[in-house]
Amino acid sequence: MSGRVEALWTKRAHNGPMDPTDELILIEGKGIGSDANFGRSKRQVSVIEKEVFESVMKDLPEVEPYMRRANVMVSGIRLENTNGQILTLGEVRIRLHGETRPCGKMDAQVPGLTAALEPNWNGGAYGVVLNDGRLCVGDEASIGPDSRD
Repeated sequence: MSGRVEALWTKRAHNGPMDPTDELILIEGKGIGSDANFGRSKRQVSVIEKEVFESVMKDLPEVEPYMRRANVMVSGIRLENTNGQILTLGEVRIRLHGETRPCGKMDAQVPGLTAALEPNWNGGAYGVVLNDGRLCVGDEASIGPDSRD
């Protein structure tokens, strides 16, 4: 399955706003250099799907993708049940470790957003960075099993 990186965000402080950017620098085993979650063990990068947000916005037109508080938005990639798979974004590889479950912060922004993101991994996935690299909006995206398995 292949797709594209559509948007990028970084969080400068825990519970702080999500800042849009055209480029991120990722560090192996640490995450996004400019993100407040830098150095976390398993939740270094979070990813959402453009197609999910287009669907959610039909019912909740005031929703914007940054409200999910993810770092990366991809198109053409389905994240459901991808635990253990490798997501390649440009030159960076990310091992996905699970579903990013929506929390109460979603409904604080737009009532109904938590329920909209609840089924089928609609809230996205999270993982760890496997190699240093630069990630840019427009980079290719692909997902598959770890070739070392």
